[in-house]
Amino acid sequence: MAHLLELEDVQTHIALKDGVIRAVDHVSLTIDPGETVGIVGESGSGKSMTALSIMRLLPRAGRIAGGAIKFKGRDLAELSEDEMESVRGTEIAMIFQDPMTSLNPVYRSGWQVGEPLRIHRHMDRGASIEAAIDLFKKVGIPDARRRVTQFPHQFSGGMRQRAMIAMGLSTGPSLLIADEPTTALDVTIQAQILELLRNLNRDYGTATILITHNLGVVAGMCDRVAVMYAGRVVEQGTTDDVFEHPEHPYTWSLLRSIPRLDAEAHEPLKPIAGSPPDMLHLPEGCTFRPRCPFAIDRCGVEEPELEPVRSQLSRCWVTQAGRSLDGAS
Repeated sequence: MAHLLELEDVQTHIALKDGVIRAVDHVSLTIDPGETVGIVGESGSGKSMTALSIMRLLPRAGRIAGGAIKFKGRDLAELSEDEMESVRGTEIAMIFQDPMTSLNPVYRSGWQVGEPLRIHRHMDRGASIEAAIDLFKKVGIPDARRRVTQFPHQFSGGMRQRAMIAMGLSTGPSLLIADEPTTALDVTIQAQILELLRNLNRDYGTATILITHNLGVVAGMCDRVAVMYAGRVVEQGTTDDVFEHPEHPYTWSLLRSIPRLDAEAHEPLKPIAGSPPDMLHLPEGCTFRPRCPFAIDRCGVEEPELEPVRSQLSRCWVTQAGRSLDGAS
């Protein structure tokens, strides 16, 4: 089966006055139809910039410096802006992490949700509003006919995020990119939004890229996961395999830093030592080496490639040499 989306050695650079940041650094990743893939990592790891590269919505100082972004066989990086406009919002949709700033406060919610249908499906105003009402019902917004007439400030945070999901699904995209879709929502609403995304994926077969720093969300939502650090994918595999036996020290450290139900009472969390690197002055060799409890001499000299280790891919000299992280303290 052909991949729906295939990133091949994608490189995205951000030009600053002090130098160039390699925000997405030789990233390769595939998404199949109907699949949910998680991209995880700390702030600044390149998760959102990867999504913006796919959508061709980079900041003015950003550019795709290399690689290919193949969607249904076409390289999005090579399309003209007009050609990209026919893909963006119709075949690929994106849900941003802050619905309060993503929704325009001066337009009624139904008008905004219906806008992609007026632009891409050439619906008239009345038909787009009726479609927005149906979409509101599908995403669980009650009293939909009244709600489409309201402004975003009249919605709760969870309802605004549901409206954003309705907008993203309006044109029936093949791929939905959800960038931190539960940020700033309380735990109960987070669970509802994630359940909604899971049901929509099941009912409509829409492939989903879920960008998050929350490993618990990945465990409950994703078929596969890519772990990013300093702009690069450092580990990739099925969610079960990565959680069961991480093959990169960064993934191993992330999993140790979150609460566990099977932990001893009052057992302290184990934070990752140090801070993410300065992207303008990356360390020699492996970028995670200054924070890594397993580092060996070679780690400070040479950057490892993403290579098969057991059932997943890992960018680590230690595990590539056959040393296991399982059971390490």
